Amino acid sequence: MDGREGVEDEPRSGRPCASKTDENVTKVRDLMRSDRRLTVRMISSVLDLNRQTVHKILTFELGMQNICAKLVPKIHTNEQKENRRNVCLDLERIKNDKNFFQTCHNR
Repeated sequence: MDGREGVEDEPRSGRPCASKTDENVTKVRDLMRSDRRLTVRMISSVLDLNRQTVHKILTFELGMQNICAKLVPKIHTNEQKENRRNVCLDLERIKNDKNFFQTCHNR
């Protein structure tokens, strides 16, 4: 068998990625805190970074996700969690109420 014995990476040609530094992560974080409406393209333009690098910093380093074309933190407040729970309970109650539409129509 001619398979590799080791599992270490072999040297590769090309320049290593130097744009995902701690300094750039801090710059992206500060820029997002200043205006959450910024897009990945806008941030990459302002900081003169590659769009894919900015996207990786936002998603993997800062734990953000894209919602309605805007990036927001994944963590919800307790109030948001409680509101979501209440809405789900209301929807479940309505789903199980066979007379719901009947009572709404009679009003």
